[in-house]
Amino acid sequence: MHIVGVTGPADAGRPSLVEQLLARLDERGRVATVRDASRPLPEDETTTRYQHAGSTATYSRTDDGWHARGDQRTLDDRLEQLAPTYDAVVVDDFPDATIPQVVLGDDDSAGETLASAPTAAAIDIDAVVEDLLARDPFETLSSLVATAKASPAAEKSGAIATFTGRVRGKEHDDDTPTEFLEFERYDEVATERMATIREELEARDGVFEVLLHHRTGVVEYGEDIVFVVVLAGHRQEAFAAVEDGINRLKDEVPLFKKEVTVDDEFWAHE
Repeated sequence: MHIVGVTGPADAGRPSLVEQLLARLDERGRVATVRDASRPLPEDETTTRYQHAGSTATYSRTDDGWHARGDQRTLDDRLEQLAPTYDAVVVDDFPDATIPQVVLGDDDSAGETLASAPTAAAIDIDAVVEDLLARDPFETLSSLVATAKASPAAEKSGAIATFTGRVRGKEHDDDTPTEFLEFERYDEVATERMATIREELEARDGVFEVLLHHRTGVVEYGEDIVFVVVLAGHRQEAFAAVEDGINRLKDEVPLFKKEVTVDDEFWAHE
């Protein structure tokens, strides 16, 4: 699932820009909207406008929780919920979110800025969408399992095996606690080698689909880092492919890891 944020004043054309992004992304798959309704908005029936533009679902955050359910989920929780179902999400008016953002007016963004301009009229929508779709999608274990279940070979499968790697706080009781890890990779080489691993594992008898995903950037303590999902005919083939998949990913894909503890930080080749 690809995620893009839009932040800036409403009178700079933010709702209009959200509509344009929704319309473009709707051409490529299912798209949803997450917006912040805790600040006053013009009386323009924003939610209805977004649905007409192509948003299958719209979730609103208020001071009391999330609209329709009234729960207290974070934005990350909501995005994880949406990832198995939607191909893209436009996040409206969350300047503090560390996601790719289109910034209007004088607003600041906590995430990487895809484009910025005084008003929406000056934003090149096609360039924003092209840049967004060229990036790694946001994946969760649930979204990868959903992709595996949608495989044309799913009817021949009796097993889905998975592996999830996460940020460990400490290995021994007296270790200094880890706060976060930061990952960098050589994109072209990493993409090519991951594709080779997938192809070679999928060439095995009884293995129908292999999905690999490794996050980059900062990953906090307790968060997930890497996923391997295998769709296979039987559990034996599935388990073997999962183990070989994660071992080969760690051995063959050029990833660099910086570990930050409460006392120190250091880089280590993954």
